[in-house]
Amino acid sequence: MNGQLVALQARLQHQFADQSLLVRALTHRSFSADHNERLEFLGDSVLNLAVSSLLFERLANLPEGELSRMRASLVRQDSLHHLSVALGLPDVLRLGEGESRSGGSKRPSILADALEAVIGAVHLDAGYTVAEALVHRLFKDAEINPAMAAASKDPKTELQEWLQGRKMKLPLYRVAATLGAAHKQTFEVECEIAELQAVERGIGASRRAGEQAAAAAMLMKLKARGK
Repeated sequence: MNGQLVALQARLQHQFADQSLLVRALTHRSFSADHNERLEFLGDSVLNLAVSSLLFERLANLPEGELSRMRASLVRQDSLHHLSVALGLPDVLRLGEGESRSGGSKRPSILADALEAVIGAVHLDAGYTVAEALVHRLFKDAEINPAMAAASKDPKTELQEWLQGRKMKLPLYRVAATLGAAHKQTFEVECEIAELQAVERGIGASRRAGEQAAAAAMLMKLKARGK
C-alpha cells in the first residue's frame, strides 16, 4: 500500500504532510469506523466552490442559472467516477471484506465519494488554494464551453429552477431509511417542499442517487398537478 500511496500522490501532484488524512480518505465505512464520510462532506463543498471558480473564469458571459447547470454536470457522480478511475483510486481503496467481494472498488458511488474525500483531505492538509488547484487539474481536459449549458438538466437542478422561478424556497432532502447490508446499501431519500405541503420519496444506490430519484418523483407530482 505504501508504494501505491506514493504513486497516487504523484498523480495528484500533492505530497501529504499528514499521510493519515490520505489513508482515511481512501477508507470506506465497511473497513473501519475511522472512514472517509466526514472528509467526503468537506470535499463536496470544496469541489463545488473550485468548479464554480473555474466556470466563472472561463465563461464570463453566462448567467447564474446556466453556470449552476454546468457545474452540476461536471460534478455529477458519473464524472467523478471516471476521474477516480483515471487516478487509480480503485486500486488503493480500503474496503471491508464483504464490500470488496461484491465489487465495491468498481462501484461508481463509492469511487465518487472517495474522490471527494481525497479533495477534502488535501484541503485539510494544505489549505483551500492547493485543493482548488487540484480540482482545476482534474478538470483541465473537460470540455467547458457555452454549449454545455444546453445539456439536459438532472431532476434536482430542474426542480430547483422550477421553485426559484416561482420565488419558492429550495426543497429539503433527508435520508428517510438506509436499507440492506452495510456493503450493499440503498438509500431512501425524502424530498419535501414545505410551501406546497408536498413530500415524495426516491431510492438509490447512493445518497445522491436517492435525492435525484426523489426530485424526479416530486417533478412528476408537480407536473401532474399542472403547477
